[in-house]
Amino acid sequence: MKKRYGKFQIRKHILNLLYPAKCPFCGTVTNKGICGTCRKSLPYVRQPRCMKCGKPIRRIEKEYCTDCAAIRHEFEEGRSLWVHKEIVCDAIYALKYKNLRINGDIFGKELACYYGSYLKKHRIELLVPVPLHWKRRLKRGYNQAGIVAEALSEWSGIPADCSILKRVKCTEAQKNLDHRRRRRNVQGAFQAKKWVTVKNVALIDDIYTTGSTLDEAARILKLAGAEKVYFLTISIGQGF
Repeated sequence: MKKRYGKFQIRKHILNLLYPAKCPFCGTVTNKGICGTCRKSLPYVRQPRCMKCGKPIRRIEKEYCTDCAAIRHEFEEGRSLWVHKEIVCDAIYALKYKNLRINGDIFGKELACYYGSYLKKHRIELLVPVPLHWKRRLKRGYNQAGIVAEALSEWSGIPADCSILKRVKCTEAQKNLDHRRRRRNVQGAFQAKKWVTVKNVALIDDIYTTGSTLDEAARILKLAGAEKVYFLTISIGQGF
């Protein structure tokens, strides 16, 4: 895995000079991104897992989790780094709400390490972060999915485009809704700002729960010209 140097790497280098790099999970100062102790204890997604969304499932003889067995998704399939347990949840929360953007750089590199071959296998030509509505982005100052996508792009060599999708609907927080209301909540939430000129696209987001947001984003990307849409996220819930 060869690193590409560009404006994002320069930005990170300046930040590293000002602030010592710390493990996003325990705060230990380290130049390895994730410290050795945390790496051993992190809940990486293992087999058996759903063949569609990649959620860990309890029985090896099952092909799909309960959700994917009942729903027709717009995306082809996807994968995630970790099961969404407390240690992971806290690190993502710090990225989203405490301005710890360096966590997004670390997560993007980790995605490249674990799923670089997955991206090559599916011939992914473009990375597209799930966008925030402008009101949320104005309040936060950045899109956490965009930071992860840019870091993943640096390490994988696959271009990232943060300008293709636009969030036109300021949706209610998905975590407060049941499955049916989640899907209704994101209907019409996205628009494509330009034509997609490649066949295979990977959506990048922080958390996968039911896939409603990714389904709607994938639907719009296909209407804009993409043939196949996959996804990568930092964390994912438990399947059954």
